[in-house]
Amino acid sequence: MEWDLPEPFVIELVVEPAAIDEYDHANNAEYLRWIERVSWAHSDALGLTLARYRELDRGMAVHRHELDYLAPAFAGDRLALATWIIADDSRLTLTRSFQLIRPADGRTLLRARTRFACIELSSGRPRRLPEEYRRIYGEAAVAE
Repeated sequence: MEWDLPEPFVIELVVEPAAIDEYDHANNAEYLRWIERVSWAHSDALGLTLARYRELDRGMAVHRHELDYLAPAFAGDRLALATWIIADDSRLTLTRSFQLIRPADGRTLLRARTRFACIELSSGRPRRLPEEYRRIYGEAAVAE
């Protein structure tokens, strides 16, 4: 597969029948769910689990999504969804990039970005990234 950036973190997906909408393709809301799934999987793989977020009373909340739907996915399609951390201001925000490919034909179905802001989980207020987040997410970042 031709990824947009080096060293992707990738999960595999299968488009389930429940994801299909009235147009007989995967509903656009499913793509957003998949983005959330790969984001959590990548954070978990880096050691920043939901349990660790709760211990530190800090979480990364979505500030902005940008999704470019390039081609439809259909029931039964096997897909590969990659993510990269592409920006980390080491203060409050980080940005992920995403690319969704259907390996059967090599077609990119989606490109997306999500900007996250660090919040205090107990209050929902913006807070500085903990040192642990800055270190781990910073080391995982790739240049665009």
